[in-house]
Amino acid sequence: MKPQEKSQGTTVFVILGAISLSHAFNDTFQSLIPALYPLLEESLALNFTQIGLITLTFQLSSSVFQPIVGWFTDKRPQPYSLPVGMTSTMTGLFLLSRADHFYVVLVAVAIIGFGSSIFHPEASRLAYMASGGRFGLAQSVFQVGGNFGSSLGPLLALLIVKYGQHNVAWFCLVAFTAIVVMCFISHWYQKNMHLLPRRKKGENGTLRQHGLSNRRVAVSVAVLLILIFSKYAYWTSMVSYYQFYLIAKFGLAKDTALYYLFIYQFAVAAGTFIGGPIGDRIGRKYVIWFSILGTAPFTLLLPHVQSLAATIVLSVFIGVILASAFSAILVYAQELMPGRVGMIAGLFFGFAFGVAGIASATLGRLADLHGIFFVFNLCAFLPLLGCVTVFLPNLKKMKG
Repeated sequence: MKPQEKSQGTTVFVILGAISLSHAFNDTFQSLIPALYPLLEESLALNFTQIGLITLTFQLSSSVFQPIVGWFTDKRPQPYSLPVGMTSTMTGLFLLSRADHFYVVLVAVAIIGFGSSIFHPEASRLAYMASGGRFGLAQSVFQVGGNFGSSLGPLLALLIVKYGQHNVAWFCLVAFTAIVVMCFISHWYQKNMHLLPRRKKGENGTLRQHGLSNRRVAVSVAVLLILIFSKYAYWTSMVSYYQFYLIAKFGLAKDTALYYLFIYQFAVAAGTFIGGPIGDRIGRKYVIWFSILGTAPFTLLLPHVQSLAATIVLSVFIGVILASAFSAILVYAQELMPGRVGMIAGLFFGFAFGVAGIASATLGRLADLHGIFFVFNLCAFLPLLGCVTVFLPNLKKMKG
């Protein structure tokens, strides 16, 4: 029995847990950035366009390098790249704590984003290696750590950062802890590199159990990228501007709005774990259908309810349902193109972050021109793009 075949039977939960914890650290630091927006808006006199540019800078620095990192490490795995990426994030956090000008903030978030671009492709590959063949489960465990970390950002901002921007520097100690955890994971990675999927010339027919042509694979990947656009364009409207929407509509204090952002982010974390395991059982296409298109009734209703309680309930449904898509989409893409785990992870994480950044900047400009309510009414229609799922082949049936 080949080493790769052995890996199909044993799921290494210790490593999956450590990867999930590392993802939680990484995305906690990322979610601090939008959680700081009300503070930065006040201290640096920023407008919505500048807030959108901060998100754009961060997301582009996170996205541009990810496919490159994934492509390179598919050919030459770099076990210790994870602590290197977290060191970059730690540097950016310290600079952000001292930023006294809009342009310094841009440089700081770019450095944090670069660290994230190193983390995601390699960590996703590690989840694949430790999956034991349960790829959807492994991706969900990995993703739920990140989403849980994202939900912590607003709370930590409320408890620590509200006492002053300089307190962001305390997160450098947390980043150092993350580096220690990542060194442990990297050691396991180096010892178990035989579990990596390999692509060799002439093996395409063996690896591609689905039997799809290159053209059909390319069309399917394009459909998945449209779905990623739908999901992350809406997601960024919530993460970047949900606080301002609640403040404008219900007259909430900034601290209270942060609590409700935490509730939404926690719902996203809870929903993330659903998509992967269910996709392993019933097929990922069905999960994608439900996750993207099934969100539409709730997003269309959200801007029109007049009750704060109803708004929060709808946001929870949106977070749970929408979040179940990404694990299913990522593993579906990896099954379309086996042997390119890192490149696919880098492409999809990178595209997701790039979409989020561009959407945030665009929506910020629209909010300045037409108001925050216009933005939420416009974004409500994005999940309807889930209709393109009809063009995806059912890989589970084809393998069966």
